[in-house]
Order: sequence, then C-alpha cells, then structure tokens
Amino acid sequence: MSTPVEAFLARFIDDGTVPGAVAVVGSSMDEPRIVAMGRTSLDGTPMPPDAIFRIQSMTKAVTAVAALRLVEAGRIGLDDAVERWLPELADRRVLTSPGAELTDTVVAVRPITVRHLLTNGSGYGSIMVDSPLREAMVANGTEAGPEPVAFGADEWLARLAEVPLAFQPGDGWRYHQSFGILGVLLSRVTGMPLDRHLREDLLEPLGMVDTGFWAPTEQAHRLPAAYVHSGDGMREIEPGGGGFYAGEPPFDVSHAELVSTAADYARFLRMLAGEGVTTDGRRMLTPEHVAMMRCDQTPASAKTADSFFPGFWNDTGWGFGGEVATAGPHEGRFGWSGGLGTTFWLDLDGAYAVLLTQVEMGPSMFPLIGAFQEVRAGTSRH
Repeated sequence: MSTPVEAFLARFIDDGTVPGAVAVVGSSMDEPRIVAMGRTSLDGTPMPPDAIFRIQSMTKAVTAVAALRLVEAGRIGLDDAVERWLPELADRRVLTSPGAELTDTVVAVRPITVRHLLTNGSGYGSIMVDSPLREAMVANGTEAGPEPVAFGADEWLARLAEVPLAFQPGDGWRYHQSFGILGVLLSRVTGMPLDRHLREDLLEPLGMVDTGFWAPTEQAHRLPAAYVHSGDGMREIEPGGGGFYAGEPPFDVSHAELVSTAADYARFLRMLAGEGVTTDGRRMLTPEHVAMMRCDQTPASAKTADSFFPGFWNDTGWGFGGEVATAGPHEGRFGWSGGLGTTFWLDLDGAYAVLLTQVEMGPSMFPLIGAFQEVRAGTSRH
C-alpha cells in the first residue's frame, strides 16, 4: 500500500502535470523520509531522492535567516538604513502613484531599512499591471521573471537604482526585488560574495551540503530538466544536468536564487520548527527572531489589490521570507513557493513538508501546489 505522499506524487505524475518530483512530509520529531517518483526529464532516468532542484523563491526564507543571524551578531540592525552599505539607494525618488509617469516623483520621506527588505516593503518589486515603471524595469532587465539573473549583483543594483520607488519605504508591498537587494546587502556587510557567507555561516552548520547558488560541475548531473506547460505540451527551458545553475556562473550572484535538495531544505525547516535550534542542539536563531519570521509583518494598508495576485491577501500575511496563514484551517502556517514548481510549509506543531518539481508555475501547476497544502505524513485530503 502506498503512503499518502507516494499517492499524491503518483497522481500528478500520472496525469502529466510533472515528469517527476521529490517530496518529504514529516515532523520535527522524526527523521525525514524522502520520497522520489517519476523521472528527471520526459524521457530521462528515474528521479533520485538526492536530485538538486532550482528552488527559486524558496531562497527567500534562507536569506531571511542569514540576515537575522547578522542582526544577532550585531553587524546590522533591523531598522538600519541600507544606504550605509548600498549607496546606490541613497536619496530615493518615489512615484506620486504606482502608475504615474517616471518623472512624477517626490522625495522619499525615509530611507530603506533592513526590515523593509525582509517584508517586501522597500518600494521596489514586481509591478502587476502595465505602467511606465513596469516598462522601465523590463527595459533595464530588473523586472522579475522565470529566467536566471542576466548580470552581476552590482550591475543589477545599479540598474534597479535607475528607477523610482513605487511607494514610500514601509508604506506598501511589492514582491521579489527586496530580497535581491537583501542578498547584495549581506554580501557587502560581510565583505564576501553571498555564496561564501551562506556556506560558512549557515549552510555548512545546518548540514545543507547540496545547497548553494549553483550545482558544482561534478554534481550537475543531479539537476533535473526544467519545463513549462505550453499549448502543445511541455517545453524544456533548462536541460537536465545543464543550464545556468550547472557550474559556477560567470559573475557575482549574491542577488540570485539557490539550488537545494529535499533533505537539505528539511534540515532548514526542522531548525525553524525547533525555534532556531538544530536537531543536534546547535542554536542558529533566537526564538524571538524565528517568531518574527513566522508572523504577519505586513500592515493592512499595504495589502492592496494591485500589490500581488488577485485574492492573495485573503487570510494571508507576509512575515520575514515567506507567507503566513492568518486564518483558516492552517492558521499560523509559514511557507512559500518557487517559480519552478517548488513549495514548502511549516506548521506551528512542527509538521512540515517540502515538494520539489521543475515545471514553471502557472494554471497547470496550481492544483498540485494547492493539493500539497493538505498532504500530511499519515493522511491526505484532496
């Protein structure tokens, strides 16, 4: 008899939603059981449990922990102005409204802070409707999209600084770019590329041996192919064992996103479930900062209809690096998804789950992601 996790994966592999996947659903009190099913590509080899996935925006929770560790070390403060390390972001101009012409601006009334970055409140972010600001970000390569970053961290930040803010820092919410800025900030505070700092300060202590900004060349064969659903079936967008994340990239990717495995990300979630303490007793964060990550940090006034996808703010908030369920059957749940079909959740009772696929988010993937919210280790509700 199959387990609920196996039955779940089989359902969505058999119907053609994904070629293969790796998942783990467990509790902070138990050793994780990794389940791998399907194939690494449409005609590839069986999916191994230790496959390395492009986790995209699941990176945000990891970056948040890295930032909070620097707060606890006294190297930065949550309410520090970031322009001390990021002079490109001094003297910001702010649009009089998000849809205004780029010249229709006022002076920023306050600087961007570390807290603003953690809460997507910097004034930078994805613009969900057509506007001069969105057109400008598309033109200079700073608008978010499914493609890997196209240029190095310093150049990316300089380009982003060319455009005005959509709102006064702290007064709104827009997704994504704040965390790229946060990555550059951490690299400058520590004086090293973020990859090295993360590896030394967080990933190695947690035993996340296969997590980083790229898969080493000798391990790149563990990268599954990536796809997008199109009108005539699945279209490959990253080859198995290749693409941008196979081997070290040609520029600094401190503003970019990670690759990881189900086992590695489970270690990360078990640390958060333990209020910042690893299963072997090592403290990585204070309980206070873990609690801040996992509670809603977004004021009601910032939860506007134009800030993200329709209905996003229904019973939902944003903590540090992930969304928080503010009501409903999963109240208190912390989690988030990546744009290539990855997702995680962590409940207040220590239950957690990680799902890793490599199919771009879209209408064909939403039923899978939604159903995974209901899968538990012993039972599943569809």
